[in-house]
Amino acid sequence: MNIKSLLLGSAAALIAVSGARAADAVVVAEPEPAEYVKICDVYGAGYFYIPGTETCLRIGGYIRYDIGVGDIGSFDGARSHDVVDGKDQGTFQKHARFSLKTWTGQETELGTLKTYTETRINFQNHNGDYDPNAAGNTGISLNFAWIQLGGLRVGKDESAFDTFIGYAGNVINDTLVPYGGFDTNLISYTFDAGNGFSAIVSLEEGSGGGNQKYGHFYGVGTIDSYVPHVVGGVKWTQGWGAITGVAAYDSNYESVSGKVRLDVNVSSALSLFIMGGYGSHGKLDDNTIHDPAGDRGFYKPWGGNWAVWGGGTYKFNEKTSFNLQASYDQWKNLGIAANVAYDVVPGLTVTAEVDYVHAGKFDDAFDGTGNNYNWTGGTKKNSVGGVLRFQRSF
Repeated sequence: MNIKSLLLGSAAALIAVSGARAADAVVVAEPEPAEYVKICDVYGAGYFYIPGTETCLRIGGYIRYDIGVGDIGSFDGARSHDVVDGKDQGTFQKHARFSLKTWTGQETELGTLKTYTETRINFQNHNGDYDPNAAGNTGISLNFAWIQLGGLRVGKDESAFDTFIGYAGNVINDTLVPYGGFDTNLISYTFDAGNGFSAIVSLEEGSGGGNQKYGHFYGVGTIDSYVPHVVGGVKWTQGWGAITGVAAYDSNYESVSGKVRLDVNVSSALSLFIMGGYGSHGKLDDNTIHDPAGDRGFYKPWGGNWAVWGGGTYKFNEKTSFNLQASYDQWKNLGIAANVAYDVVPGLTVTAEVDYVHAGKFDDAFDGTGNNYNWTGGTKKNSVGGVLRFQRSF
């Protein structure tokens, strides 16, 4: 009887302890299924869906390193002083850049909703430095930040006067004779008929407050009232190439300029282009009596009424191409740029370019940046320079 009572009591004790331990046990939650990033192939390679949304995102950009020599354009060789005797002498111009780009796309009942941004960070040394031999960061620039729904685009872009017609050639210094202003806020609409015909109208703010010379500001690009600059263009694209025309109304000078371009695909290896520009030499060259350099405006930065650009690209093979561009304006300014671009591996391109400028009207060498439309203030009629570029795009 005692043994039976002992066994029953022991069993009850074990059950009680087991129940207590079961009550104290930690319950591990089942892991939630992982949400993997899904590829979006609607807008091309590199896009993926932002998790939890219907928006496709692509992230890219490039890292670039330039080595410039000579005295041409925005890649002119820098100046330095000998550390021993202080003698002025030339040196390399170095320019490093990191560019970060983003694209988004989403289908809506009103059409495709897109965005594009590009932010650039630069480090360089150049002639404009207070200490010409100093190398340092030169700031961050927002080059693109626009929203597009269907054909309607708003935001920070480059002028349709250049983007719609296709800029100029495939050379680094394509603005030895400049062909238009670039940075601007805008509201634009592009119509695409789907048969090769397209058209654009763009309301633009312009940019830049002008450059001071002889006590006067010239090259003013930003609107000075509520009236915007207006750019319009038409294009016809076919397998053989394209014909494009753009016209711009400069609301500051109340004058018009325009460009016409012909692109021809001669073969799978050779493509050629020629582009002509014309603008008022009067209103768009404001203050020419007081300012011998003239006012070249946002939409007519070349010298005189007219200018012409031409050149092409020849692909030796899948990796190597030769690019050439020549440019000339009424003031007899001549620019020639030629390079060889080689794709070392996919995503890494090395480009070697040689540039030449002959300054026509003035005994100065045009700086060729295409942005500030000024002259270097030097005395060279003929200038030669070059740049070696390494670029990793991703």
